[in-house]
Amino acid sequence: MTYINCVQAPLYGPTWMLQHKHSTRAKTKSMKPTSTPPEASQHPASPSFQPGLLSDAELLGKLLFPGEPHEQFTRQAENLLQCFGGLRGLQIASRMAADEREGLDDQAAARIRLAHELVRRQLKQSLQRGVSLTSPAMTMEYLQTVLRDRKREIFTCLFLDTRHRVIASEDLFQGSIDGACVYPRIVAERALRLSAAAVIVAHNHPSGVCEPSLADQAITRRLKDALLLLEIRLLDHFVVGDGPPVSMASRGML
Repeated sequence: MTYINCVQAPLYGPTWMLQHKHSTRAKTKSMKPTSTPPEASQHPASPSFQPGLLSDAELLGKLLFPGEPHEQFTRQAENLLQCFGGLRGLQIASRMAADEREGLDDQAAARIRLAHELVRRQLKQSLQRGVSLTSPAMTMEYLQTVLRDRKREIFTCLFLDTRHRVIASEDLFQGSIDGACVYPRIVAERALRLSAAAVIVAHNHPSGVCEPSLADQAITRRLKDALLLLEIRLLDHFVVGDGPPVSMASRGML
């Protein structure tokens, strides 16, 4: 992360701590015709259908190969999971060019991207204006979903009111694979325009390493100083990579 030093001021102010299995029926020797088979009882259209009880392969198979027999779509899904290293590997591969994801056709790749976009939008709606960020876990889940696996470094800001309710979530800066230019003046101007009382910032490391760099720590201090001059608090700075996002506030770096 590179940065532009625009404001210097004394550090002060409190730190905010962002605290299947299918059921099988016993076989009988009765000559009476059986009722609905187990497979049909868990059809997605059925109210009793519970996706949470499905294995990764079964869930993926139902998404990518609807209408095919259970054993067939499960086997196909297992092959894909093994080939691409699991669900996350498939999600990454779905954004690649066709010649870079052999074994994953265009239709399947499109369905995976659609599923990921639905999750992203659902999480973003959970942070819409008026939602209070009382749960750090919700914030980290959203940031991880929108920033992890991005090929370039993205700097995101969550602007909050006096009760830590979300006013807006915006990507303010985009950089290269190993850095982004962050201008504290622009963050401060945007916070003023939105009448924000507090800000949470986050950026990703395309390398996957979550540890804050020295440059990350430096820009965090300068952001905090610039915002404090306007009586706006910087609550936290998250670094998103392969593991759980790192909270710089919890590390005592604010």
